[in-house]
Amino acid sequence: MKDLKHLIYFEKLLEEAHNELVREAKSQGRKCLATVCENTPEPLCNLEGAFSVRLRAPRTGSLDVSTYYMTSFLCEYTRALLERAMEGGFNFADGLVTPDGCTMINRCIENMELNKAINNPDFFYEYMEIPMKADDNGLALYKLQCQNHILNPMKEKWGIDISDAAIRKSVEQHNKICKVIRELGDFRKEEYPRITGYEFHIICMVSYACPQDLILDKLIETLEEVKTREPDDTKHRARVVLVGSEIDDIDMVKLVEDSGAYVCADRFCYGSLPGRDPIVLNDEEDALTQVCRIYMERGQCPRYMNQQKMIDRRQYVADLVKEYNADGVIYEQMKFCDPWAYERMVGSHVIRDDFGYPVLTVDRPYAIGSSGQMRTRIQAFVESIEIKQIQGGAK
Repeated sequence: MKDLKHLIYFEKLLEEAHNELVREAKSQGRKCLATVCENTPEPLCNLEGAFSVRLRAPRTGSLDVSTYYMTSFLCEYTRALLERAMEGGFNFADGLVTPDGCTMINRCIENMELNKAINNPDFFYEYMEIPMKADDNGLALYKLQCQNHILNPMKEKWGIDISDAAIRKSVEQHNKICKVIRELGDFRKEEYPRITGYEFHIICMVSYACPQDLILDKLIETLEEVKTREPDDTKHRARVVLVGSEIDDIDMVKLVEDSGAYVCADRFCYGSLPGRDPIVLNDEEDALTQVCRIYMERGQCPRYMNQQKMIDRRQYVADLVKEYNADGVIYEQMKFCDPWAYERMVGSHVIRDDFGYPVLTVDRPYAIGSSGQMRTRIQAFVESIEIKQIQGGAK
């Protein structure tokens, strides 16, 4: 296929957290509210005068300093963030909101705060408690936490308008991004897709790592380009849904596709499903309550432990396999990620035994590089799918 016009530009934006568009937004006098988890509602962080950036540590090398503070038994994502903060890589941020999605991310941010890792005199940290059950009590907690740890600090420290009208305006802007991303993602359903999983992953990530209003025009232009793009006429050996924990390493999806499996759907932190579902508001209820309810009800994070949410998580994956015409599922978990370790174990058995889909489960480092072992495992999985199809077995 013809190369996408802006792909190299998007890749360049992802080479560092303090990218060109972040610098542009800062030069406009806007405040950067950094986040580290999908459980932080983006529209609340993107109110006029502010913008959000999901922190990541591209081109991670040594983790010696962060390992000293956090030990080698915590996930590399959290250690990479601390290492990058200690290097001064996040000094552009003006505040950081951290939900207690897991104890590891809390420990990471606490170490940043104790070591004064972010050198910004007006910088502030906020820690959110998020519900473990998606019910009325959970919603009340979620709403209170978002009010106290996102909205109130933005108003008190930066003078940001946090009114209902301001939130609705932010949701409207958020939905513009979601609409473009989801339209691009729908092309992955085609028998001969006109966008690769790698390209889509890049495009989706820049929508998290850059001010949304500054990247929107190029995303729209890319959508129009893809609409008329001629796909390759070579059918992929296998189509897979990639499910699991945080993936911001562009090499991970590339490695999967280089190994023969087309990533047709992305159910992972930093993915579009359900992270780029539009937020539909009504006029009868306040916007904050609605945003919190939507995030809570659609969330696929293993943080939610009520029985119905656990059942729904596996059903959601099975539905994606069907909707995107996948041949199998890859459950991935960053090494030492406790929430996804349990979800990966149980979820993979349910998808295989109850729904009948081939499943590969892997744990991985934060930065995959060119892992020969991972490549071999994925290649073997692709071959096993092909053998089943030749034998007439179920997908």
